[in-house]
Amino acid sequence: MPHSATDHRAASWEDLQRLLFQNTWDARIGRFRSPFVYRGSRSRHYLLDTSLQRLGGEYHNLEHHLLRNFRKYARETSLPTATTSTWDWLALAQHHGLPTRLLDWTYSPYVALHFATDDLAAYHEDGIIWALNYVKAAEHLPERLRQALRQEGSNVFTSELLQSVSSSLHELEQLQAEPYVLFLEPPSLDARIVHQYALFSLMSTAQSVLHDWLAAHPELYFRIIIPAELKWEVRDKLDQANITERVLLPGLGGLSRWLHRHYSPRTNGKNFLDENEMR
Repeated sequence: MPHSATDHRAASWEDLQRLLFQNTWDARIGRFRSPFVYRGSRSRHYLLDTSLQRLGGEYHNLEHHLLRNFRKYARETSLPTATTSTWDWLALAQHHGLPTRLLDWTYSPYVALHFATDDLAAYHEDGIIWALNYVKAAEHLPERLRQALRQEGSNVFTSELLQSVSSSLHELEQLQAEPYVLFLEPPSLDARIVHQYALFSLMSTAQSVLHDWLAAHPELYFRIIIPAELKWEVRDKLDQANITERVLLPGLGGLSRWLHRHYSPRTNGKNFLDENEMR
């Protein structure tokens, strides 16, 4: 997706705050309540293709087999007791790295900012924040799904709510010929999902590409470019605000990643890259 009028380049930390929280005032309730969800990437060139799409080849024919085998073999492990529906299984699979059509988002612009600046090896290039208006995006859902959200008084689905309307990916695809996106709040599988204020986007077909869909609906999103030269200031201020791997990735792995990054000297990222490539 080329540069467009929806792109904003942050000139400073202060300008970044203005951009992150733009259009979040809700006059109906007199509060700042953002209708956006956010996704941060270390490079401005990263688009919104899914891990399933990045498999390449006839990936859409593999989706069913991936999920079927994940369900079959995962039963040998300790599972959350609520993992019963397709949507629970899909969220669990995504959470543990299986290629799926889901994409990770967060309600928190600072969590997105963390993932745009957590990789020191990418400090030579601009990062990016995607902001997508999930409230307005829901207006493009099939009527059956919109009705379910209205009855629930929500703009996003839980596994239980989506299961009551559609019990399978195939059934979801049949609801509307035109592609659409919905947002799914996963069950609280562990502290990581809770701390990251996470939710998933889900396209109606495996082949549908979210950034292509957004190109046809430019009123639904904007992007913030984080210049490479601003990343160190952003990173240091996020650390001071306790937006770190230690908090967002609870456990010894997250703790180690935070300490590794926190004590790395300020360089252009090359030494950090070389060290990680040798592992």
